[in-house]
Amino acid sequence: MSNFSTIDHRAGMFKALSNPHRLALFSRLMSCCAPGTRCNAEKEVRFCVGELGDGLDIAPSTLSHHLKELNRAGLVNMERRGKNIECWVEPSVLDSLAAFFRQI
Repeated sequence: MSNFSTIDHRAGMFKALSNPHRLALFSRLMSCCAPGTRCNAEKEVRFCVGELGDGLDIAPSTLSHHLKELNRAGLVNMERRGKNIECWVEPSVLDSLAAFFRQI
């Protein structure tokens, strides 16, 4: 990936995260474990769409829109499992964002 396309891709990621609801969803998805437990950063944590909306006061249709925007930006993966749609953040996405902030 060229430097320009990398910058363009990252700009899309940050644009998606600039919305407070999307940032809250991404934050919930990237939290790898419950407080007081040990995390395994090598394995992603998956949430069903309904679980993600709990406590965030986001209408289901709006939740779906925000998740699609996060997916389009390459921040969140989504996969249908029967009636449910699972969402997760690949550890490599977090590594990429961390590497970006380490270089500046």
